[in-house]
Amino acid sequence: MTAPFAPPALPGYEHLYSGKVRDLYAPLDEAGAQRTDRLLLVASDRISAYDHVLDPPIPDKGAVLTQLSLWWFDQLADLAPHHVVSTDVPEAVAGRAVLVERLDMLPVECVARGYLTGGGLAEYRAKGEVSGVPLPAGLVDGSRLEEPVFTPSTKAPMGEHDEPISYDGVVAEIGPALAEQVRDLTVRILLRGNEIAAERGILLADTKVEFGLRGLDLAKGEDAGEAIRSRGASCEVVLADEVLTPDSSRFWPAEEWEPGRPQPSFDKQFVRDWLTSPESGWSKDSGVAPPSLPAEVVQATRARYVEAYERLTGTPFA
Repeated sequence: MTAPFAPPALPGYEHLYSGKVRDLYAPLDEAGAQRTDRLLLVASDRISAYDHVLDPPIPDKGAVLTQLSLWWFDQLADLAPHHVVSTDVPEAVAGRAVLVERLDMLPVECVARGYLTGGGLAEYRAKGEVSGVPLPAGLVDGSRLEEPVFTPSTKAPMGEHDEPISYDGVVAEIGPALAEQVRDLTVRILLRGNEIAAERGILLADTKVEFGLRGLDLAKGEDAGEAIRSRGASCEVVLADEVLTPDSSRFWPAEEWEPGRPQPSFDKQFVRDWLTSPESGWSKDSGVAPPSLPAEVVQATRARYVEAYERLTGTPFA
């Protein structure tokens, strides 16, 4: 990890937390107290890889993530409600922040895969399965799966690794009815995303989505996990955080797809590849912080994020 972040001070908001990429603030009411129904979600230009936040940031990355998520929320509106309340935000974070509903977030990362690569490929090579889902023999890097698979993971604290878990592990965390609901919804989001992306010449290899619950209404001192397991299935599941962005998904140019090798991508895989190349001189198992990104890697990464936005939405990035 790099040094602690210094998020901007925003009049009328109190800083709550900074993650690898996002900063969270609570709006203040007229008496100066935190509102409990809203959050300001700010996407920074920070970029992370292998559980490290890298230097320098990628210019305009936060704006691309925010604007692309807003576009996708509209495309997915018939599948699930989303958490965005307003884009009327402080000028200092305009274009890269949204005011959102404060939800009770589910304690699992919901991942669906349509193609085999990355951590899923490594697990398949070791076990012949991904998150407890057996897969056919003979698959290679970039293989298209016959049906999308749900491959959830834990939500690790910042600086620690998310770990794959089985579907039974999700059931243990949130209960059987809610587990089934979010599994099916995650797969439907991947399928819808691929339908739309395919029209733009893009393959959506996999994606991670996050969900929160509307209407859980925790009592003071009540254990959130127990409340989710006992009555979460009766709540409304809401799509939260970001959705189908180059940070949460792998996007590949369809015309260059060739199973059996790493695929060219519009996401931060480009940064991961540089970090693990001889040019960087760094090993992800070294225990030391990665080197600074060269200017050409920063510029090329920005270009990939912007191209993903423009190809998917059909509009120029401003």
